Amino acid sequence: MSDEAVCYAQSSRGAALTWTTLAFFAGFAGVSAFGPIVANLKQSMELNPLLVGFLAASPALTGSLLRIPFGAMVDRVGGKKPILILLSLAVAGIAAITLLFTVFSPPQPSHYPLFLMAGMLCGCGIAVFSVGIPTVSYWYPQKKQGTALAIYAGLGNMAPGMFAMALPFLVVSLGFAISYVLWLGMLLSLLIVFLVYMKDAPYFQYKEMGIQIDEDALFIACGEELIPSGNVMESLKRAGSNWRTWILTMFYFVTFGGFIALTVWFPTYWREYFGTSLVLAGFLTALYSLSASILRVFGGFTSDRIGGEKTVFLSFVVVAVGAFLMIVASRSMAMAVSGVILLALGMGFANAAVFKLVPKYTPETVGGAAGIVGGLGAFGGFVIPPVMGLFVKLSGASGYSLGFSVFFGLSLLSLVLFAILNRYAPVEPAAEAAT
Repeated sequence: MSDEAVCYAQSSRGAALTWTTLAFFAGFAGVSAFGPIVANLKQSMELNPLLVGFLAASPALTGSLLRIPFGAMVDRVGGKKPILILLSLAVAGIAAITLLFTVFSPPQPSHYPLFLMAGMLCGCGIAVFSVGIPTVSYWYPQKKQGTALAIYAGLGNMAPGMFAMALPFLVVSLGFAISYVLWLGMLLSLLIVFLVYMKDAPYFQYKEMGIQIDEDALFIACGEELIPSGNVMESLKRAGSNWRTWILTMFYFVTFGGFIALTVWFPTYWREYFGTSLVLAGFLTALYSLSASILRVFGGFTSDRIGGEKTVFLSFVVVAVGAFLMIVASRSMAMAVSGVILLALGMGFANAAVFKLVPKYTPETVGGAAGIVGGLGAFGGFVIPPVMGLFVKLSGASGYSLGFSVFFGLSLLSLVLFAILNRYAPVEPAAEAAT
């Protein structure tokens, strides 16, 4: 690399943040397309609540498990290729839904595995989150990463709520076929735009061009401070051997996994339990999803002010109260909406606070711990809906309220685990890195 302070890389930090955030935003288009059809499939295929739960959770299976390998892939090839692969799989999922409803009208019970596979394809886009974190981090110097990542995560997480309102409205206005063709066209168009305009961080561009890389010169010329270490697997192994990593993973399992779970569960909950219209169910789902996403940004600021520990503790107390309201709400929509708002408040703040604790409790393996916490924590989005569906199967309609006992129990367990984590906190915690 030349000693001159000339950056040969294309694009800029602002453009990179814009494209990466938009890619994360688009990644939710698949799961948002799948959620509204679950209630229809329940009726046409005569599914029991447990099968409905697995169907609703299918996008979260791939969306969580693919986070770890695709996040690790960034250190080797940059962020663009993983993002394009994941969004291509989501496009295939939406195309599959459209084709299945066209060919099989109405769907029959024997078609269940096909829709399950389509759901898993749709969920691949959620894994873009773990790709975007290092992608943004490589573009920005460490002192500016906090703000950049807050913008990335906060704006990207607003997608489920916005999509939850938009797609049902399109279905009611234009019909199912036209709506899903438009939805498919939107995501396919974005995929093409990313292919043409999105660029990797300077390090990866220099590597692609065959330019010899000098870390100091790269920082002076392009402002890239972080350089891929190439020790991803070692970092994952060391993080996995630290018991604190698994408590933090449990926290994220309840909060972000719960966020994904409720995003796909609420459309069925509102339509089946309260008998709302498709549009109103979408609006109420969006109320939860958008609130949790916006509050995640404020959760980051609060964690900086009062500390991640206090924020996590108070968040799980709020989640417990919100879950309790959902349990006792019965057919009171006003009480249920109050419970939804409290769940959004607690989960939104906790989602930000958990990653505030990662550098403090796993200072030697921040990258590996973040991968485990983010990847396996999101797996809650797959596990929780079938368990809630089991309550409906065993208790009938009242199971829709009783199912929130899952969140009440998990929040209490998290408070116990928090007490253990806080009791054995590092004596001299390392300075908290930007995440």
